[in-house]
Amino acid sequence: MREVSNYVAALDCGLKLLATGLPLSLRLIRNVHSVLMKSGRGSDQEPGEFRRSQNWIGGTRPGNAAFVPPPAEEVLECMGKLELFLHDVPSPLPVLMKAALAHAQFETIHPFLDGNGRLGRLLITLILCEQNVLREPMLYLSLYFKTHRQEYYALLNNTRLVGDWESWLNFFADAVTTTASQAVAAARQILDLSEQDRAKINGIGRGAPSALKIHQSFMEYPIATPSFLTKKTGLAPATVNKALGCLERVGIVRELTAQKRDRVFSYSGYLEIMEQGTELPE
Repeated sequence: MREVSNYVAALDCGLKLLATGLPLSLRLIRNVHSVLMKSGRGSDQEPGEFRRSQNWIGGTRPGNAAFVPPPAEEVLECMGKLELFLHDVPSPLPVLMKAALAHAQFETIHPFLDGNGRLGRLLITLILCEQNVLREPMLYLSLYFKTHRQEYYALLNNTRLVGDWESWLNFFADAVTTTASQAVAAARQILDLSEQDRAKINGIGRGAPSALKIHQSFMEYPIATPSFLTKKTGLAPATVNKALGCLERVGIVRELTAQKRDRVFSYSGYLEIMEQGTELPE
């Protein structure tokens, strides 16, 4: 949970820096990394600082590793060249190709002691948002990469060993197509669910206006407490609790805690849609 929270905070940090006019740069990448690694796994591995020692992927030492990135003394030069590429030097490329190549190069450089995979995936979203391909960060390729992890690692390695960039670009394009299609399908399902549930709420009688306000908040925050909903909607606590009771009776929300105090409710149908396809193979 801490890592997910840090991931969201790091993405938000990157988007805010882009909004201030700061381009995708080494400064922005270091700032995002410092937020990503502020706590939890890897927080003791110099967050926000390029590595000053050798790292490796797989194995117990560089001698038996699956891949050994460039020496520490070459990291800054490599990252400087990646920064130029992000700034379209020597020439611009189609955005998706640019994102695919930048991700592969970032993972090859592996500039930090830890968190390179997470930040490399964040970099894809930041590129697409900076280039105005996405208005909001609604395309996450992490699940696709993890579902196809063996192919993902093999194709990245082949760009390094034999220069097979075409296979990597085809894989990346498939990842974008599949993930975007799933996102569109989920959005349509959520809109359909919302319309169906609003129709249910309109049929409950006098409490419908308050319940509709609560439902709208659940569309933004599908897991919430009564106190949060009180602040969010401006309704009185008693009104919020009564509305939650109505929503629970018609099967729209479900209490997760089964207690009288500090209760937590979920918009179960919404969460079921969001969780579709997230079950990873053993």
